[in-house]
Amino acid sequence: MLLIVALFIFQKSTPPKSILFFGDSLTAGYGLSPEEAFPALIEKELNKKSAVVKVTNAGLSGETSAGGLARIDWVLRQPIDVFVLELGANDGLRGLPLDQTLKNLQGIIDKVKAKYPQTKLVLAGMMVPPNMGKQYSLEFKNIYPALAKKNNATLIPFLLDGVGGIEKLNQADGIHPNVEGHRIIARNLSVILSELM
Repeated sequence: MLLIVALFIFQKSTPPKSILFFGDSLTAGYGLSPEEAFPALIEKELNKKSAVVKVTNAGLSGETSAGGLARIDWVLRQPIDVFVLELGANDGLRGLPLDQTLKNLQGIIDKVKAKYPQTKLVLAGMMVPPNMGKQYSLEFKNIYPALAKKNNATLIPFLLDGVGGIEKLNQADGIHPNVEGHRIIARNLSVILSELM
């Protein structure tokens, strides 16, 4: 009985693991309420299973990798256990130079590592439409595995896996997932993140 009480007290006194999602409109949950966006759904899902986590959604619609680099210091005011980086899609859609996107994303990672060396890094891979040109699209896609390998980060090969390009899972713009789309993303990511808890 004493052991059970001690375990209960330990679980309650252990601070929750902190997960920070740093991204653009996909993370922010464009067109949805904050509770419907995948970061909030992931918090619910992980807390159903023994892990005690607190998720912060630092998604900002329209954010580019340069914008993310400019605001990362402000976001890193509190310690984090897991940092999920989801940026670059707006760079790709605007056809911005890929060397700059790579440099900006590495800059964000460097700042996280410098401030919180023990933080586990997760990189959400993205793709751009083929109309950006075959070479550009391929090089863009390759940014994420290269960064993950260099920084010993966990790679999510494609954030919108099972959602991107499927009409019924996206809003009218064909870019941003709807409620059901966010549920699928949350399920996919929960599996990956639960292994890091």
